[in-house]
Amino acid sequence: MSSDILGNLKQAILDYDPDASAEWARKAVDAGIHPSEMLGVMTDAIRRIGDGFNCGDLFLPDLVGGADAMSAATPIIEEEVRRLGAKTESAGVVVIGTVFGDIHTIGKTMVATLLQAEGFTVHDVGINVTADEFIESVRMHKPDILAMSALMTMTATEQRKVIERLKAEGLRDSVKIMVGGGALTQDFADAIGADGYDPTAPGAAKLARRLMGR
Repeated sequence: MSSDILGNLKQAILDYDPDASAEWARKAVDAGIHPSEMLGVMTDAIRRIGDGFNCGDLFLPDLVGGADAMSAATPIIEEEVRRLGAKTESAGVVVIGTVFGDIHTIGKTMVATLLQAEGFTVHDVGINVTADEFIESVRMHKPDILAMSALMTMTATEQRKVIERLKAEGLRDSVKIMVGGGALTQDFADAIGADGYDPTAPGAAKLARRLMGR
């Protein structure tokens, strides 16, 4: 019975079906399946989609669909974790957001979802995030990694501004910084002093694990 429910939960994500993934997550909770088992099959599904995207077999709509399906089930599982008082081992804490002046969310949301699939605790601070808001979030959440996205060339320089502010506030050495987005290159990431850059969402998730030494 449990294996059937978990199989259907996994298939709902592979089918990009948020309604079904939420339904099967609720059924898994009702059946007393431990949250770690639910997260395990969801992680397998989103990794399969991410790998397909990375090798060119799947495309952006597939990754977005998988992210939507996983996002529909995740709050149900998180609530069960809180109810049980269970502790899931975290790979690290990440604050992620799209920089000030940029309202693009798809790439950032995909990275956040894949980071969760990799076991990270993710605080998504949204879009159009100012340097002050990033600094406040770093102070509040004490992340291991700060991830910043910028799709447009004109907003990419905001990432440099945030890094400079972190230095000025004495916070730069406390956090690894990874950057991404359509406007960026490796040379730009190096020039602004980021610790890592990857042009793809699956690559960003793997980068985060490398930055954590995992």
